Amino acid sequence: MNWDTFIAPYAQVVDELKVKLKGMRQQFEYEREQSPIEFVTGRVKPKSSIIEKARRKAINPEQLEQELQDIAGVRVVCQFVDDIYSVVEMLKNRHDFKIVEEKDYISEKKDSGYRSFHVIIEYPVETIHGEKLALAEIQIRTLAMNFWATNEHSLNYKYAGKIPGEIKSRLKRAAEAAFQLDEEMSKIKHEIQEAQKAFRRKEELKKQMKK
Repeated sequence: MNWDTFIAPYAQVVDELKVKLKGMRQQFEYEREQSPIEFVTGRVKPKSSIIEKARRKAINPEQLEQELQDIAGVRVVCQFVDDIYSVVEMLKNRHDFKIVEEKDYISEKKDSGYRSFHVIIEYPVETIHGEKLALAEIQIRTLAMNFWATNEHSLNYKYAGKIPGEIKSRLKRAAEAAFQLDEEMSKIKHEIQEAQKAFRRKEELKKQMKK
């Protein structure tokens, strides 16, 4: 298998999705509205990770594109939990890709404590050989969920997926603390957003006075 040829369409998917999702955020800014999107990142799963996951799940090399849903991955990070569901609804209203699966790990968290909302899409990407339908995963989570998941991922890497029991327990407690933070912040969402709007208006006024 030529890995560069295999990966290229997925890299294109990630680049295009990042542009489109960041564009959604900018549209809110143009309309002076509070965006549910805080920031967007993306990556193509490295060759070593693809091979390892295929081996772990006993996936035939010829079935990689059908069986691995996260070769192309984009992450949307939000301030508040209900922003996540707003983003999901916006994704459902788009016509440039097809949603094939939804995984709500917020209402049904994983045993580890992991919370996030995953949307699996089928994205049409134009290649030199014509249109190709590629699977991609969009993860939508809050800042607190992202902080927890990033650290859990690092520990999984360090311990090769076998995190010691004591650390696992601490991670679970940290996951609950992070979610409690999200819930408390949601209760004062309106006040926070009003403060952010006031700050933006002040900054815009300063810019205009400098002109």
